[in-house]
Amino acid sequence: MAKNSIKTLLTMETRSVKRKKKKKKEEEANWFSVEEIIKVDRISNLPDSLIHQILLLLPLKSAAQTSLLSKRWRSLFLSLPDLDFTSINDLKNPKSISSNSIYKVLSLRNHRDFNNLRSLRFRAPITFTSLNSLIRLAVTHQVQDLDIEVTTKDYFNFPRWIVTSQDLRALKLRSSHPGFRLPPSSSILGGFQKLTSLSLSLVILHNHQPCLSDFFTDPSFPLLEKLNLESCFGLKELKVSCRLLQEFSLKNSLQLEGLEVSGNKLQKLKVESCFHSYSEKSFVKINTPNLRTFLWNSNAVTTSVHFLDKLVCLRKAFVKVFWLHQDLNSQTQSLFTLLSGLCNSYKLQLGNQSVEILSSKKGLLKNHLLPFHNMRFLELQTRFSRHNVQTLSCLFKSCPMLNILTLKIINDQTSERRQWDKDLWNMSNSEIQYWESQTYELEAFLNHLEFVEIHGFLECENEMSLAIFLLRHGKALIKMTLRSSFLCRDSLRRQMIRSQLTGFSMASSKAKISFH
Repeated sequence: MAKNSIKTLLTMETRSVKRKKKKKKEEEANWFSVEEIIKVDRISNLPDSLIHQILLLLPLKSAAQTSLLSKRWRSLFLSLPDLDFTSINDLKNPKSISSNSIYKVLSLRNHRDFNNLRSLRFRAPITFTSLNSLIRLAVTHQVQDLDIEVTTKDYFNFPRWIVTSQDLRALKLRSSHPGFRLPPSSSILGGFQKLTSLSLSLVILHNHQPCLSDFFTDPSFPLLEKLNLESCFGLKELKVSCRLLQEFSLKNSLQLEGLEVSGNKLQKLKVESCFHSYSEKSFVKINTPNLRTFLWNSNAVTTSVHFLDKLVCLRKAFVKVFWLHQDLNSQTQSLFTLLSGLCNSYKLQLGNQSVEILSSKKGLLKNHLLPFHNMRFLELQTRFSRHNVQTLSCLFKSCPMLNILTLKIINDQTSERRQWDKDLWNMSNSEIQYWESQTYELEAFLNHLEFVEIHGFLECENEMSLAIFLLRHGKALIKMTLRSSFLCRDSLRRQMIRSQLTGFSMASSKAKISFH
């Protein structure tokens, strides 16, 4: 019995030892297989196109370091389709990259297999000679997208190699200082035949081509879809007429006196900070029947505005203007014509001085309503003084189908706004009486208005009168949001006013009131 027990134990021990040895061999085998896997360069076996995708995710400096690995990796770097030298720039010194470094990298691509430069982007201080050489080299590599920002010691002429390129699709040329001159329109005929996107910044036109009436046209830019012009100094008149143009932006052309834009495919028009020099003959002509977005920001009111076709596709319009002189009659007429041309817009945002001009004694809005029959969203910026009340009423009458109303009240020392008397529960306030007298004419407006939001709500007489009126008569009103610009010290007074507004809501519209 004892012998059998000992034999069983020995057998179990032998089996245990065998299992341990087998497991150890398997671990050693796995270990060697891992080492072998590590030794295999699987990345290099990937297709060139996939490795390019990986390298393009790295900063250009890191991508360049891979060229030291082998001849193939050097070839892979030199054949990168996109070169973005802005990723090398030091944050503390954004112009740290030199033009010589860029030129050397481009020169190394002088091989027929490397003429696949899809895009080139750099920011650098540079001389005009070096810039011209860089662009010529990029053009020989058939660059399609060129994004350049340079600083030079003196004005420079528009590089002629850009004009002659037959491969360029997108060009962005920005001069940080001091600027560049455009070539004569006659010299660019036959060039830019494939360009679809153009952005120019800091263009100098003093005593040279003050009127660009035949520059941005179909013969010069037959395929142009996007055009952005910024800081065109000395530009007096501009005409843009490209049949395929879809987006046009003009900014900081302070001396501009005349603008004419036409194009059946134009969908977005943005003009900002222009017409700052007074002229009795300043004008705007727009012929863009398929326009969807109209942004007119911080421009002086021009003497005349002409819409040669109705903007039947317009969805969004933003108008913020100011006046340069005291001739309010012509300015009011011009602004009224501008807003009338935007009558088909679904959404309108109107700046403060626009409301002030319409509120002037010569304002046409008091006698003529704007035909905003498609308007669903209206945002008004106003000081909300007493003389604005009638203008706001006329604007509301002009929007019979309005669903959303946003008022952004400007609170400054020039605003004449009296504190609301919390004891006036009998509706004897003169402004409330005015709004009540408008109930019949505002019936369509009140039957469709669903959401109201007032920013800068200080519980003054003007905004309180309007809020009470809308709560009493807004049959479709769902929610009113009142946002104060600062905390009120008199918390008891605020609580009483809130209770008063809530009482009007509970008694009529049942709308939810939110205080912020």
